[in-house]
This record gives sequence, structure tokens and C-alpha cells, in this order.
Amino acid sequence: MGTTILSFEDRVVIETLHHEKHSLQYIADYLGFSKTTIFNEVHRLAGEYHAVKAQTDHEVKLSHRGRKTILTTNLKRLIEEKIKIQKWSIEQVAHVVRIAYKTIYNWIDQELLDINVTDLPDHGIRRKRAKETRGTFSHGRSIEYRPAEISDRNTSGHFEADTVLSGKRKGQAVATFVERKSRLTIVKRLNGRDSTSMTKAILELANQLGDNLKTLTVDHGKEFANYNLIEEQTGVPLYFAHAYSPHERGSNENRNRVLRRFIPKGQLIDEITDDELIQINWYLNSRPLKCLNWRTPIEIFLRDLRY
Repeated sequence: MGTTILSFEDRVVIETLHHEKHSLQYIADYLGFSKTTIFNEVHRLAGEYHAVKAQTDHEVKLSHRGRKTILTTNLKRLIEEKIKIQKWSIEQVAHVVRIAYKTIYNWIDQELLDINVTDLPDHGIRRKRAKETRGTFSHGRSIEYRPAEISDRNTSGHFEADTVLSGKRKGQAVATFVERKSRLTIVKRLNGRDSTSMTKAILELANQLGDNLKTLTVDHGKEFANYNLIEEQTGVPLYFAHAYSPHERGSNENRNRVLRRFIPKGQLIDEITDDELIQINWYLNSRPLKCLNWRTPIEIFLRDLRY
């Protein structure tokens, strides 16, 4: 599998085997290419795969490679790192490098960038919410009593909190804390999925942020059952969102989806090193966000600390 260059004969074989309903892995093994190469080839064009059309498309894109382009080696490396490693969207990259996002799409389409469909954000991520299995409780201060200024995102220090699981029934999880105004995201390791582990994480967060942690908005997951103890020891009030209302913690929901680009469902969080978790925190907070007028969460959060 040392090359990814497909010949017309290879494409004919792909068309034949694909129409015979063979799996992508079967075709990859048969031709000696990676499954990703076959996947990208089958999805080269919209609709049913045809070898002749695919070969023509390949030759057209190949002819474009000889034309003058602003895609330098350094720019190519930068774009590939931002999308493949740091999990940026094409729109985020386009804003930073000051190039139309359609240009980057064209470079990907012309195979000038080493980026596949599977490298793009949200590819294959299902929007359907998973069934709740954590267990819940019904006490606590309702979000209805939360001050309006928190909902308006006009003041800093108001966080949303949640738990992100590995997809396995046992093992570690991570707690995510998202500041509503800046979207600063803090990801902490949880040794378990219980209230004791979450309480420890929140107390640690309160110690780190001090007066810059003013409120927490959470759901009724059982990991927040120690809310009375948390409020007593930190002085930070907890507000509970309504059941089945993830939009009331929209920042958390959005950042959790981005986090899933780094920790996909099914990956054991126990296998993620502390250094890797620190790196993920940095990647989450150093990316420009459109909702922040293309500033980064860490930039906005630190600015608010100074004023």
C-alpha cells in the first residue's frame, strides 16, 4: 500500500466490485490500497460510481495542478495541520489565512491538499442525542431563577458544566466547563462517573478560578447530586436546566461536539495522557470563533480578567 495513485484499470475494478455490493475493505484488500483511498474514490463524484467519469474527473484535476497557485508549501502545511490535527473548520482556516473558504474546498477537490472527507469537522457525527443512562435526580435551583444577565452573556464568570463519556459502560470520563461569554472550555479528567468525582473536579475548578467562577448551569445528571455541598464549600450557586432541554446549555453542547473530534465515542479516556488532555484544552481555546467575531476564547476570557 505504498501508493495511492489509482489507474483507470483500478477504477474499473472498483466500479465492478462496488456494483456487486462488496465492502470497501474487500475492495481495498483486493487492489492493495487503503480503505480510505477506496472510500474517497467511491465518493469522488455524487451519485453512482463510474470508472470513466471518475478517470475524467481525475485527469481534469491533474491538469489544474500545473497552473499557478498561491498554495505554497508552508501554507499547505499550515492548512493541513489546522484541519487534521487541531480539528479546525475550513471557515476558521479561511479567516485566519485570509483566503476564500471556497478556494480551500477547491484545493481539497483538486487533491492539492492531503485532506480527506473524513478529516473535515462533524463528518460522520450523528446529531441525534444518545439515550440518557447516567441516572437523574429532581432537586436543585431551577434555571428559571438564573439572572437575565447570565442568559444575555453580558458578564463573564458564568459556566455551564457537563460530562462527556467514552461510550463504554465503565472507566473514566471527562468534565467540561464552558464559560458562557467567552466560550472558554476547561476539560478535566474524572476518575469515575459519580457525584464524588464531579464534586472533586468542581472544587478544583473553584480553587483555580476563585472569584472568576460565579455560577454553574448544569443538568440533572446524578453526578451533580452533591450540589448542596458544592454550593456550601464554594459559594457558587448551581442552576439546573429543564429536562430534555439541551439548548439551555447550548455552549456546553456545542463545545462537547467539538471535543468529540479529539475524543470520539468509543475511545477509552483512560488511554488519553495528561499531556494530551492539556493539548486538547489548548486546541479548544486557541481557535477563532465566528460568534466571537473571530477572536479566540482564551483571548476574550483573559481580556475580561484584566477589565
